Amino acid sequence: MDIASSFNEYIQKAIIDNWNHDALTDYQGVTLQFHDVARKIEKIHILFENAGVRQGDKIALCGRNSAHWAVAFLATLTYGAVAVPVLHEFNAEQIHNIVNHSGSKLLFVGDFVVKTIKPEEMPQIEGIIYLPDFSLYVSRSEKLTYAREHLNMMFGSKYPRSFRAENVSYHIDSPEELALINYTSGTTGFSKGVMLPYRALWGNLDFCMRRLPVKQQDNMLSILPMAHMYGMSIEFIYGFCRGCHLFFLTRLPSPAIIAEAFATVKPTIVISVPLVVEKIIRKHVFPKIQNNRMRLLLQMPVVSRKVKEKICEQVYQAFGGQAYEVVVGGAALSREIEQFLVSINFPITVGYGATECAPLISYSDYKDFEPASCGTPVDHMEVRIDSVNPGVIPGEILARGTNVMLGYYKNPEATAAVLDKDGWYHTGDLGTMDASGHIFILGRIKNMLLGPSGQNIYPEEIEDLLNSMPMVSESLVVQRDNRLIALVYPDKDEIVNFGPDELKDIMAQNRKELNQRLPSYSKIAEIELQNEEFAKTPKKSIKRYLYQ
Repeated sequence: MDIASSFNEYIQKAIIDNWNHDALTDYQGVTLQFHDVARKIEKIHILFENAGVRQGDKIALCGRNSAHWAVAFLATLTYGAVAVPVLHEFNAEQIHNIVNHSGSKLLFVGDFVVKTIKPEEMPQIEGIIYLPDFSLYVSRSEKLTYAREHLNMMFGSKYPRSFRAENVSYHIDSPEELALINYTSGTTGFSKGVMLPYRALWGNLDFCMRRLPVKQQDNMLSILPMAHMYGMSIEFIYGFCRGCHLFFLTRLPSPAIIAEAFATVKPTIVISVPLVVEKIIRKHVFPKIQNNRMRLLLQMPVVSRKVKEKICEQVYQAFGGQAYEVVVGGAALSREIEQFLVSINFPITVGYGATECAPLISYSDYKDFEPASCGTPVDHMEVRIDSVNPGVIPGEILARGTNVMLGYYKNPEATAAVLDKDGWYHTGDLGTMDASGHIFILGRIKNMLLGPSGQNIYPEEIEDLLNSMPMVSESLVVQRDNRLIALVYPDKDEIVNFGPDELKDIMAQNRKELNQRLPSYSKIAEIELQNEEFAKTPKKSIKRYLYQ
């Protein structure tokens, strides 16, 4: 196996070695071959160069997964600019905050996002480029306007005899050079832009190239947001550099669409979050086996093995019937679903990571999977438990190695809080590690919550908004059965002027207005009124653990 020495070399080799193979397909839409990707990358490079974009400049991207999102991202890194991927689920204010905080020079936007953003709220950017056709949506630079209007002419002049594989030559990256900034939040005051160097992207990619059994021209299905490091690194970057044919679900994927896509694409490996796996099992598998006859057969030792084999095959077909294994990450898999899959010998495994590690910290092949664990440390990384007896007494999970970030952009205080002098990244997660190196996560030390698809949810941000609303004295956001509940202690000075029904109506209106300002994955399902003020620490912080 050829192992590249730098990150961009992997991209360059993938394009040259797979020149005439299918590369990127918008599901039920157009397909780009690797040579098509190369041509579009080259045109974007020409646009950058003639528009005055320099190496190290920030380029933001915000849109649903698509072939053109992938092209714009690859073009940014292979030019030597810094990519700033933004979750398309963020609202307009959050997108503006990230673009402004990062100092991005250009912004690529998708067809959904372009309807929500306000260019005047992003005064620093020189242009907004529309992802579906790479047209200029906004230009504040004569050089950018001229370059886009004359792009085809410039490309033809540079390559009069056609653009060939031997013309592909990309920026040579260095390990500590900044590759991208990935924001864990979009709210002012809470924004933490994770600065990932090329070595972190390389470390994740090199591990996947060595350990995941995927071949050139295999099919992969991209379900997870490419602006999220899990989807970006494992589904997109790894799949592309392996020479696979990637299929993007370009619209919000419903369970029915995902099931149909699995059946059509038949991916060689499935990279997923728990929500997708759990919905497929509960919707397409459990109804067929949770009846009295099946329960009886499963209790008969002689028959049970054959029945489980048939059930396993049904589950296997639900994921397309070709997958080597299903890798779950981003959030905890339901213990019920995990136990079921293990009991039928289905190839399931669970990985663990963080945006700050781009994202991989641990993973195990399904043959080495230990139930309730999240794998062993990946290549280029070491993990330890901050405990006197890591196998028995839980402690904070610490990670160190190639994959770890440089720090948080423009936030040295937050960086110092999680990166110690010896290079250990403090994950904020509580866990143990057995003698074989398998990691078992027991809970989170930090307050951060995980959305149904692995999105980071910061309750303080929601509480900050809610506390400014009518009749709210203080609030606390908790998670119950994957639903976000806001516990509210009302303003006692004002409450005397309202009856119980009026107070409920006010809170219902508060919830409606609050949810309009939040991404879909962090909307509040219910507001519960509290009769007493929240218990506090001496520093007057709410004792959160009492209300979980």
